[in-house]
Amino acid sequence: MQLNIQNSKLKILVTGAAGFIGFHLIQALKQYNHNIVGIDNLNDYYDPQLKLDRLKAQGFKNDEVETMAEGYNSTLKINNLTFYRLDLADRAGIENLFKTHKFDIVVNLGAQAGVRYSIENPHAYVDSNLVGFVNILEGCRYSKVKHLVYASSSSVYGMNIKQPFSTEDRVDYPISLYAATKKSNELMAHTYSHLYGIPTTGLRFFTVYGPMGRPDMAYFSFTKKILAGETIDVFNNGEMQRDFTYIDDIVEGITRVMQKPPIIPSKAEGSQTSKESPKPQKITNAQAPYKVYNIGNNQPVSLRRFITAIETACGKKANENLLPMQPGDVPITYADVGELIADTGFKPETSIEEGICKFVDWYRGYYQK
Repeated sequence: MQLNIQNSKLKILVTGAAGFIGFHLIQALKQYNHNIVGIDNLNDYYDPQLKLDRLKAQGFKNDEVETMAEGYNSTLKINNLTFYRLDLADRAGIENLFKTHKFDIVVNLGAQAGVRYSIENPHAYVDSNLVGFVNILEGCRYSKVKHLVYASSSSVYGMNIKQPFSTEDRVDYPISLYAATKKSNELMAHTYSHLYGIPTTGLRFFTVYGPMGRPDMAYFSFTKKILAGETIDVFNNGEMQRDFTYIDDIVEGITRVMQKPPIIPSKAEGSQTSKESPKPQKITNAQAPYKVYNIGNNQPVSLRRFITAIETACGKKANENLLPMQPGDVPITYADVGELIADTGFKPETSIEEGICKFVDWYRGYYQK
């Protein structure tokens, strides 16, 4: 079954709608004639004002958004977009949401993010990423959603040695609670797909960056400090490598995947596996309309090149404080995107220099720097 985003009118739920990826996904979907519902709890993990400004950028009135921030209003609506201030862990609230709206597609981007924060605040991850995800799964189960797409993370690969990371690799050794919750999401989704026939697709994102991004990410703080002439902390002497993925590529990948609900493999008539992704040996009789993809740039970039790109875009050299690797960090993340290309025809390709230039342009404008 295909779900045509361009030519069909669908009812779509996007969780984490005031977040970085959720904001950009809704912006992309608004060009079509869908009924879009977004939810977010607007927590203070990072500056809530940026989340409010994302809502304003969606077209909601400034005074209505500010009123919501003060807790006096829980709903915003403009044209075919409705936003609710709602926590994923609110079981009754999520149940009512699914009863009120009959969603065709659910894109679950809401989660407690961050690797290092999970070391300090583990309960936040249990509440949002585990309890919250069960609430979403239950909503999809009882309302017979046609496709659940959810955010996983490259962090599930832990400190795997083999590169690039493939979805066929074992991911049994997470090194942060955040990674453990994301792997748990994949396991939970597979269970619901097997038991209830819910088509589910997990997306392992690789270091997403771009305008309106998260202030807790390194590229954001580096830009801020370089422009201010402050010293930046450079871990592992800048030798770490990341598959930095520009936000527009992430959104394109999500929208393509949304339209391709997985089916039970044995029912995939004439399906073939690409030479790059040989069919794995069968190890289970479990049958489920379930899929997991990597979405990464497939071109690992060193932290040193990353910093150079920011310096070039800012027109200033960085003052560096070289430090050892932090607990919970991994030396390299590098995505095998062969299955994504084979199934959707899409491969992220935005270079780090192009993407960082766009981010810095936005940053200067937003913060008047």
